[in-house]
Amino acid sequence: MTRLPLLLPLLSPRVASPPPPARRIAVAAAVAGVEDAAMSAASTGEYPCPVSPPYPAASKDVELRRAMTASARSGAYSSATIVFEDEWLSVVDKPAGVYCEALLSALPCSTAAAGNPSNRPNLHLANRLDRDTSGLMVITKCNKVAGKLVKAFTEHKVKKTYLALCIGYPPSWDKIKICSGHGRSKHGAWRVYAMSDVGRTLPGGSSVRDMSTKFELLGTNGKGQFREPSNVDSDDIELITVQEKAADHTSNGDVKNDMIFVRAYPQSGRTHQIRLHCQYLGFPIRGDVKYGGVIEWNDVACDGHALHAESLSFVHPVTELPVTFRAPLPSWANEVISTMG
Repeated sequence: MTRLPLLLPLLSPRVASPPPPARRIAVAAAVAGVEDAAMSAASTGEYPCPVSPPYPAASKDVELRRAMTASARSGAYSSATIVFEDEWLSVVDKPAGVYCEALLSALPCSTAAAGNPSNRPNLHLANRLDRDTSGLMVITKCNKVAGKLVKAFTEHKVKKTYLALCIGYPPSWDKIKICSGHGRSKHGAWRVYAMSDVGRTLPGGSSVRDMSTKFELLGTNGKGQFREPSNVDSDDIELITVQEKAADHTSNGDVKNDMIFVRAYPQSGRTHQIRLHCQYLGFPIRGDVKYGGVIEWNDVACDGHALHAESLSFVHPVTELPVTFRAPLPSWANEVISTMG
């Protein structure tokens, strides 16, 4: 994969002045405070306990195989699918099984400038998707636009919807909002934590952060109706505030393999947020072996998880006009919708 040249600002020959003593003391105190909190929690065993299970042992080999396949695909990826483009940004449809960075060198404006790097725009990923997640990504073409759009994503001013095909325990609700904690366990894995643990120190000095997702049930086992994204801001939506471990349906043999089609509306932007919440709710995403999803379905091995970034809505960083973009549906979503009725 061709990488873009790294543009660095010219450095002044002047030696930067050291920060004033008061600032150095404040920074040192802040760092010491974090380290002391982490050491105290470690010595007393007061780290919060995750409420979602660890990665299954089988996921390690599966993830390694998928990563190697994705690396090969990314190296050969040469033509990005453009959903929208102007002089400031491009909205592209990322395929599953390709790393985000591959899109930068696959944009037409990038390949056209291959012979003359000086004409190549300063491309930047405004958002990111997991390796196996398909759907919309925004690539900006200059630093100023990148700064504005990244800030909009960080401040949750970009509205997003995702489609997910899950296998597991059927929900009893039509719409729901789940709120929980989010952070890494002592083994470095992303896990769900109780809301009461938000703010508590984790191994390594990080802390539990809050995350929330709204879900809309579209269909179960082929029964249902696909519809456009709806208003999920109504007051009558059911609320789940995570405070305890997820129900273990396997402990009493109550295993369900229902096919559940949902739309997710993430209210925060935590890593693997939708995948973690689907796992906690008892219906992990099909093929998402890291978070308990089935490796095979209908006697066919899953080569990735069935999660798709369906739409993005935001205020254009230059024109200041509201814009909404929709990605073409992946094949698995079209198959599910064709069976619904």
